[in-house]
Amino acid sequence: MFNLMLSEFGLWGIVAILLGLVVLGFLAAFLNVGVWFRALISGAHISFLTLIRLKIKKMDSRAIADFYIKARKSGVKITVIQIENHIQAHGNIDVVIDALIAAHNAQIALTPEIAMAIDLAGRNIRDAIKHCITPKVIETMKVTAVAKNGIELTVRAKITLRTNLKRIIGGALEETIIARVCEGIVTTIGNADNHNDLLESPDRISKTVLVNRSISSDTAFDILSIDISEIDVGRNIGAELAIDQAEATKYISQADAEKRRSDALAAEQEMRALTQQMRAKVVEAESMVPYAIADAFQKGNIDVKDYYKLQNVLSDTEMRKAIGGAPTSDSVTPQKKKTRLS
Repeated sequence: MFNLMLSEFGLWGIVAILLGLVVLGFLAAFLNVGVWFRALISGAHISFLTLIRLKIKKMDSRAIADFYIKARKSGVKITVIQIENHIQAHGNIDVVIDALIAAHNAQIALTPEIAMAIDLAGRNIRDAIKHCITPKVIETMKVTAVAKNGIELTVRAKITLRTNLKRIIGGALEETIIARVCEGIVTTIGNADNHNDLLESPDRISKTVLVNRSISSDTAFDILSIDISEIDVGRNIGAELAIDQAEATKYISQADAEKRRSDALAAEQEMRALTQQMRAKVVEAESMVPYAIADAFQKGNIDVKDYYKLQNVLSDTEMRKAIGGAPTSDSVTPQKKKTRLS
C-alpha cells in the first residue's frame, strides 16, 4: 500500500498530504470547525479570520456563533463584531438579541446600536419592547382631596403606559408618572365647585389631568389613558372646619367675657374700698364736730341759745328721716349725748 502510494505520489507528495492532514487537524482543533460549519449551513456565515480573532481574544466563539445564528435566522441584522463588542462591554447580549427579535416581529424600529445602548444604560430592553407591544398598566395609591364645597373625595386611578424607546435612556420611571397623576387629581378635585360634578362624570378628572399637564414629558413612557377605577365620598371637611372655627371663636369670646367680668369685679372691689375709705373720712370729720362746738363755746363764738337751735335742727332732721324711712345717722346721736354731757 505504501509502495503503491509512493509510486503514485512520490515521497514529497506523501509528505505534503501528511502535512495537509496535520494542518487541517490543527485548524479543526484551534478554530472549532464545527462552529464554522454549523453557522454556514444555518445561513449565518462566519469567516475563519473571525474565528481566529475570537480564539486569540479568548472569547467563547461557540456562544457568539449561537447568538449570531439566532439573530440572523430571525431576520435581525447584526454583526459578529457588534455581538463581540457588547460582550466585552459586559452587556447582556442574550437580552438584547431577544429584544431585537421581538421588535422585528412586531415591526418596531429598533437598531442593534440603540438596543445595546439601552442595555448598557441599565434598563431592561426586553421588558421595554414587551411594554411597547403590550402596554403596561399601573395603579396609583388612594388620593384624597377636598372640593370647594368642603366634601372630601378619595380617588384611585389606573394608568396605561407604553414604552418610548427614544426617551428610555435618561427618562424618568413609573414613580414620576404616578406622582404627577396624583398631583393632577388633587388639583382637579380642589378646583371643582361641587363634588357631585365629579361623581357624575369621573372622566373629568382624567381628561383634566391629561390636558392640563404634560405628564409623560421627560419620562420613558407615553401615557395612553388614565382611567378612574375608584372614587369614594369622605367627610365634610368644610363643615368640620366651620365647627372648629366656631368652637375657637366661642372659646375666645368666653375668654374675653371672663376677662371683662374679672375687670368689673376688680373695679367693684376698688369702688367698695374707696367707699369705705370715704366713710372713714366722714366718720373722722363727724368726730371733730363736738370738739369744734366746745372750742366755739370757749372762744365765745356761739352761746347756749345758738347751741339749742342747732340741736333743734338736728332733731328735726332726724325726725324727717325717720318719717321718710331713710336710715338715721348712727354717729350723730352719741355725739349729741356727749355734747349734752359736756
